[in-house]
Amino acid sequence: MGLLSKKSLELLMREADGTGGEPTLKRTLGAVNLTLLGIGAIIGAGIFVLTGTAAAQYAGPAIVLSFVLAGAGCLFAGLCYAEFASMIPIAGSAYTYGYATLGELVAWIIGWDLILEYLFAASTVAVGWSGYFTSFLRDYTGINLPAALTNAPFNVEGTHTLVRSGAILNLPAMFLVAILTTLLVVGIQESARLNNIIVFVKVTIVFLVIGFGFMYVTPSNWEPFIPPNDGTFGHYGWSGIVRAAGVIFFAYIGFDAVSTAAQEAKNPQRDLPIGILGSLTICTVLYILMARVMTGVAHYSELNVPDPVYVAIAKAGPGLEWLKPLIGLGAIAGLASVVLVMLLGQPRIFYAMSRDGLLPPVFGKVHPKFQTPYVSTIITGAVAMVVAGLFPIGLLGELVSIGTLLAFVIVSAGVLVLRYRSPNLHRPFRTPLVPLVPILSILICGYMMSGLPGDTWLRLLIWLALGLAIYFLYGRRHSRVQAAERAGTQY
Repeated sequence: MGLLSKKSLELLMREADGTGGEPTLKRTLGAVNLTLLGIGAIIGAGIFVLTGTAAAQYAGPAIVLSFVLAGAGCLFAGLCYAEFASMIPIAGSAYTYGYATLGELVAWIIGWDLILEYLFAASTVAVGWSGYFTSFLRDYTGINLPAALTNAPFNVEGTHTLVRSGAILNLPAMFLVAILTTLLVVGIQESARLNNIIVFVKVTIVFLVIGFGFMYVTPSNWEPFIPPNDGTFGHYGWSGIVRAAGVIFFAYIGFDAVSTAAQEAKNPQRDLPIGILGSLTICTVLYILMARVMTGVAHYSELNVPDPVYVAIAKAGPGLEWLKPLIGLGAIAGLASVVLVMLLGQPRIFYAMSRDGLLPPVFGKVHPKFQTPYVSTIITGAVAMVVAGLFPIGLLGELVSIGTLLAFVIVSAGVLVLRYRSPNLHRPFRTPLVPLVPILSILICGYMMSGLPGDTWLRLLIWLALGLAIYFLYGRRHSRVQAAERAGTQY
């Protein structure tokens, strides 16, 4: 009883099918919608922003190995997610899985940790979207938005210090978050339809860049494939590949957003594993091909810019000039769909935590008409707007990555615990090669965490300390599971 209190699988299943007596979410998503939801979240900042900077700063042409390493960690974690998602098809993702296997305190840590992944990732990608949107307007319509209204009022100096930039607010980023938040309040099905259209557009453009870009590759740009280490950990050499894998892991965070929509899936036992593993596999292949093309068309040292795909295509000369406006559209659409899915995921974490009493009841309110967690969606959107308007893109990227990796480690450990504690439970999808796959997931994700800078670890510890303070001051006192245990009843 207490910090290790667990939610029974029977209770979770009653909540999932709506027989628990509380408002539930509307089941409208099929396997295709879920797969496209994952692709919508994954393909965005990784291809259009992070690939170039990670290649230039850390791995060189061997950035493709960083994508393989990060993809392998995601594949193993994805297999663990798929088992849990098919067993426990309810909103909450890793938070709910942790509650069922490792206890309330661990569940709270995961839930609080996931705020880094979804809410702050939405803000970070919205800032990236603003940059591409502003450039596109300037280059192709002649509209020059004032710099004071398209940049954050703060920049990061060194690793800790925030300094004034002279700007006022990043209004385009805030506008995007506001529009997408409104859409998510109106309905999950409408949001999914918009995402499907965006995914089709951006994947088509990615295929065009890969297909035509290979025709302009200069093989000498790939030499040396692994640039020698300069004596600093993380700057080329194998350590650079590991460092880059940890940084670009931000590009993979979308696949687990599929599991946050579990309670809105029509046939979650079958469709969730398809959505998680299908989107992850498709995007990993596209990332590797895109990284290969970009470092082949342009030298990796030239890609440390906010728009590396533009730079790579420009190096190809006039033969690919026609692709530049399409890339702009692809980046604008791609980054917008990432923000959409991140803003979709976070309210469902809040919804699950509120339902369990760990957050105030307002976070669990379901709209009577739209059947969406509208209050938590509005709160998430409002906070994301403020963060996107005030802070630069570089401040939170690595923090989002380390938060996501920690969640993956805990989910993988949860699969191991539940396999040995309750081996006979019905598992519509079974993670293969247990315990090997969960152990490899833990080791690879932990290895990538170790490659991230010490300042990122410090920020993670500060964030977790803040979360623990909230839990002990509010969550533990209002926990419905603990209250039921104290009363000798079953919640």
